[in-house]
Amino acid sequence: MSSALIPINEMRQMATAVAKSGLFGIKTEDQALALMLIAQGEGLHPAIAARDYHVIQGRPALKADAMLARFQAAGGKVEWKTYTDEQVTAVFMHPAGGVLELTWTMKQAKAIGLAGKDNWLKYPRAMLRSRCVSEGIRTVYPGCVVGTYTEEEVESFTSPVPAAPPMPSLEPPDGGMPLYLPNGKLHARHDGQSEWAESYNDLVERIQVSVKMSQDNKYSTLQDLAIANKEVIDELAPEYSSLLK
Repeated sequence: MSSALIPINEMRQMATAVAKSGLFGIKTEDQALALMLIAQGEGLHPAIAARDYHVIQGRPALKADAMLARFQAAGGKVEWKTYTDEQVTAVFMHPAGGVLELTWTMKQAKAIGLAGKDNWLKYPRAMLRSRCVSEGIRTVYPGCVVGTYTEEEVESFTSPVPAAPPMPSLEPPDGGMPLYLPNGKLHARHDGQSEWAESYNDLVERIQVSVKMSQDNKYSTLQDLAIANKEVIDELAPEYSSLLK
């Protein structure tokens, strides 16, 4: 913990050095300074921000290791049950939040449009671990993360929006490839596979950024969306199916 406040002019000098170094994924002085102010507000030395945070798509993201370290420093414990490229299971324990066993699988990641992303293809086990860490800690002892997300979660977000707009059922013309909403209602028809994939991804993104849905609701809704459109997804050419999130 930092006992003394760092003057803003000194923080600006540190922010300039961090941004110029290019070592921490922080690209501008303003980003570095904003993270340093957050760190100081949490009672930490501002330089800790460069170690613990990334800026992903304009959002502050707490590194999974930093989140886990905070949890353990606050009295939390984690027991890893399964740790493979297909499944990661952990038990999270804290005196104030009880005990939770949590599993993340590649099947879940695929259902919500994550499995095809570059990091998920290269480091599936690490990505599953990060998802377990974030959800487990946020559920058992949210006080040590205060609503922040890991960089792996933020990478799945799009640009901030106030809320996901409703997805009305349209009156599409006959013919073309049908695109269905999660409830099975016809949303639109598209003439080409590329156009269909783009429209499908748009629905995925609108669900992912919704502020009215819990993470569990988002997961089940994305599953329903994939199931409703399974027939078309199975028929997509590889170059277009690979575009799906």
